[in-house]
Amino acid sequence: MAPFLPPKVVLSGFKEKIDSLLVLGDRIYLGAAAGNLHVYSHESSGDLTLVEVKKSLTRRSIEQLGFIKDINSIVTLSETIVTIFPLPSFSPATILSAAKAAFSFGIHSYTYHTESEIQGQNEFTKPASIPVLMTYLLVGCRRKLVIYSWKDGEAQEVKECPLPHSPRMITFMDNDLACFAYSATEYAVFSLSRMTANEVTISLPVSTSSSTMGALTGLSGYMTLGLGAKSKPGVVKLRDEEALIIKDNEGIIIGKDAKPSRPETIGWQAPPEEIAFVKPYIFSVLPPGSVPSTNTDPTQNSIPTSVVQVRSSITLLPIQTYLYPFRESSRSSSPTTVSQPTAPVNATVRLITPSSSPKPSLLLVTTPTDRAAATSEGSSIWQFDMKPWSEQIDELVVAGKYSDALELLETTDLLDKGDRRVQIRALNAISEFQAGHFDNAIDTFTELNVNPAKVVALYPESISGRLSISPEKWIELYGGPKWKDVVESPVGDKEVDHMENEAIKKADHERSMTATSEMLDNLGLSGAGSIRGRFKGLGALMGNASTQKDDDTASLKSQASKPSKVISDSDYHRSVESLVRSFLPDRRVKLGAALNAVGITPANQAHEITPLSATSVEDLYALPNAPFTQLTPEQLLRYAQIVDTALFKSYLVVRPILAGSLFRVPNWCEVEEVEGVLKARGMFRELKDLYHQKKMHGKALELLRQLGEKEEDLDERVYDSIQYLRKLGPEDLDQVFESARWVIEQHSDRSLEIFKSDDVDLPRDRVADYLEKIDPLLCTQYLEYLIQEREEVSVVFHDRLVELYAKITLDARRKKDEHLRQQSYDKLLAFISNTSYYQVDRLYGLLSSEDLYEARAILLGKLGRHDQALELYVYRLQDHLQAEEYCKQYHQAGTETSNVFLTLLRIYLRPTMKINVDLLQPALGLISRHSRRLDTTEALELLPPLVTLNDVRTFLIDGLRIPIFDTKVIRQINKARNDQMARKLMSLQTKRVKITDSRICPHCHKRIGATIIAVHSPRGEVTHFSCREAFAQKLSESRR
Repeated sequence: MAPFLPPKVVLSGFKEKIDSLLVLGDRIYLGAAAGNLHVYSHESSGDLTLVEVKKSLTRRSIEQLGFIKDINSIVTLSETIVTIFPLPSFSPATILSAAKAAFSFGIHSYTYHTESEIQGQNEFTKPASIPVLMTYLLVGCRRKLVIYSWKDGEAQEVKECPLPHSPRMITFMDNDLACFAYSATEYAVFSLSRMTANEVTISLPVSTSSSTMGALTGLSGYMTLGLGAKSKPGVVKLRDEEALIIKDNEGIIIGKDAKPSRPETIGWQAPPEEIAFVKPYIFSVLPPGSVPSTNTDPTQNSIPTSVVQVRSSITLLPIQTYLYPFRESSRSSSPTTVSQPTAPVNATVRLITPSSSPKPSLLLVTTPTDRAAATSEGSSIWQFDMKPWSEQIDELVVAGKYSDALELLETTDLLDKGDRRVQIRALNAISEFQAGHFDNAIDTFTELNVNPAKVVALYPESISGRLSISPEKWIELYGGPKWKDVVESPVGDKEVDHMENEAIKKADHERSMTATSEMLDNLGLSGAGSIRGRFKGLGALMGNASTQKDDDTASLKSQASKPSKVISDSDYHRSVESLVRSFLPDRRVKLGAALNAVGITPANQAHEITPLSATSVEDLYALPNAPFTQLTPEQLLRYAQIVDTALFKSYLVVRPILAGSLFRVPNWCEVEEVEGVLKARGMFRELKDLYHQKKMHGKALELLRQLGEKEEDLDERVYDSIQYLRKLGPEDLDQVFESARWVIEQHSDRSLEIFKSDDVDLPRDRVADYLEKIDPLLCTQYLEYLIQEREEVSVVFHDRLVELYAKITLDARRKKDEHLRQQSYDKLLAFISNTSYYQVDRLYGLLSSEDLYEARAILLGKLGRHDQALELYVYRLQDHLQAEEYCKQYHQAGTETSNVFLTLLRIYLRPTMKINVDLLQPALGLISRHSRRLDTTEALELLPPLVTLNDVRTFLIDGLRIPIFDTKVIRQINKARNDQMARKLMSLQTKRVKITDSRICPHCHKRIGATIIAVHSPRGEVTHFSCREAFAQKLSESRR
């Protein structure tokens, strides 16, 4: 990339020697050796127009010019005297008397803000911020530094600081630090706040420039002049707190601590004569004969004229080279052919001065080295204009130098800087991906919120599916130039080489072979293909090989993207690992949160969205690269489909064991993309989970049916289908009914498990209708489950179950299936006996015409028609024991059913229908067993006259033991007992105990006296109260 246009002459034929140059807006000040100051106006056309000449502004040469904005004055250095001339009159002049024996000066202005000392009316109002313009003028004198300063145009106190050496060059690094050049090898960093200077200390390599120069002592002519000239000090500011200094033929970047801030250095073939900085490029003027030639002519080994070299301050590599005489551009800035003389013409290139205009440019002065030519032609001022930032960045992008483009972009203030940064970072990530730096690339994609479709497209079809794209189109996909354009576009170094070759072919070929040529041949450098290659070779000789960057081994900064379809298995797995480890999980989590925020979840809507296959690949690529909070719900859904589908396919490659787990949780996987892969790999359970999650239950059940048919064990055959159907809810009831039929056909005993799920509750009436149509027995089992386990109390289901019992019983009797009839009839009897949630009268109406007498009897009992029920037991069933049990069930004293036993006795003894069975014995047995529950009088009246007293003896005895009689006897016995106990108590209360002074306690044998006593029964022994327990125990032992 060539960042600068070919130079153009803005002033020619200047006869005086120019010793200083100052660019100030559209004015250019030239300080002449004779002390004259020439003021030119820089026109929009690019030419310089003379405005005025200040004759003899100083007595001798104006060595340095500067400008102080605070006081709108020009500063000059002449004859070691610093003078200030106010503009525009240049009078009166002010000599800075404190700065005697001055060698150089440096000027720096900046603005800072201070708070106003005047408080507002409101005490809570924040004080206003006032901008203050501060300017420093540092004058380097003999072994001291004189500091002048102005604050908003008001001069401040002059300060001085002693130094170990005299500053020959001063450059500010920031608002507090300045870098001094004492000599070509001695530098220091000065702090204005601390008023101290730290010398720059650098540990040089063993092979230094001095040893290199010793190897070149045999050179002669201008070669010797170029390489053996005494080096000059040089220092320029690169950026805040960083400066470039020249030490011999090496450029070192130092920081505010006066130590190298970068490990890389610049290696020149010879100490540059001057350096300058036009952000972000470093200009250096190399002496004649210092740069090896690329000419194939063996007689020409080096470039015989001065060379202006442009390096990037980012990579420190040379990116553009200008050979003198320069090829002047036309006024339209397009290169034109300029005839070159046959003999080499050289000139001194000096005073390279950056322009402070908004459009970055640089001015320099050339003066022919030949005195006659200098006298006749004079000096010329050349202007180097920089290409627009956008054009430079675009050239780097086309060349595939994305890292360089990014660093260059950070130095600019383009309006679309943010958008360009995102695009170039994405392209750089593509370059890193191609180079095998997958983690870095994927991290960048994640940070930039790159469209997942574009990220997945970088992978083979096994992961990306129809999104896959060939590597040649990756750059274009990410907004870069087409691969064809990249291949056909000229790259920076080739353009530079072409410029050099054109200039060298027109140079003088009559120079003889020198010792330098032989030395380069011996070192194997004569075949180098470009000046950059020559730099590397000579740099290695001068001990700077360790500080140079090799184009072949440099980082991705200087490498163009070269797509390759060949990728090893290890790289493929590493790339997929990077995708699975960071990008896809990160996107999945954030997409889930974004979709939840708008009320979209895969659990309830994954089956409703449009399939990914319905969207074209171009539309998927066109989805925006933006944070998820800025996307529409539809765009979020497309992202989620792409991410989950790619995540599953990636799991299959690097972590197959995790692939199935993705389908057991809600997901957005595209079915059409993955079902073929799952079937091919035999992952049927995972495919079933995917179908279930997408609510494609028909496909899932069909798959389970096909797999089940391969099983020999009947339970295993239907198990998976049953478990799947148990999870389906009411919304899928039709699918349940459709698929359950196969299960019922295969294994009817287990098929009912489908409808017994604890997770979902299907419409019970519809399930009962479905089962009854297939098999009434299944329906009864289902209804039994509802009533017994689910505690269903609805009359509808109870009525339905009891009707099914009756229907099955009658059907079984007609079919003469006694086992089924008995089984159903038993269930019917148990059901109508134990529950009350059915309509008794309705059921009795259905059974009244049938001969299900026991069932009818139970129903009659529920209706309170006990006489009819007992008649069925006695006359139809002739089951006397069951009739008695019926009476026991309903008998309750003091209620309407208290005479139920009497009713049964009446049925026995007064039959209402003609039967051939003697019922007297059952009646007498009833009387003997349940005499207490029968009314004695009515029972005796019912007995036939021929019944003997002995037959009813037990009944009569029990009849005499009526409650009234029992109560009177017990009352008299209790009264007699109470009288007896009263007389005994009275007898005991009449007993007395007399205590005299001579009465002794039988336990302790001491006199009792007037103490508390205890009297023991039954003989009346008297002891002390404290001796009662021991004496009582003694008495109880004696009685044993």
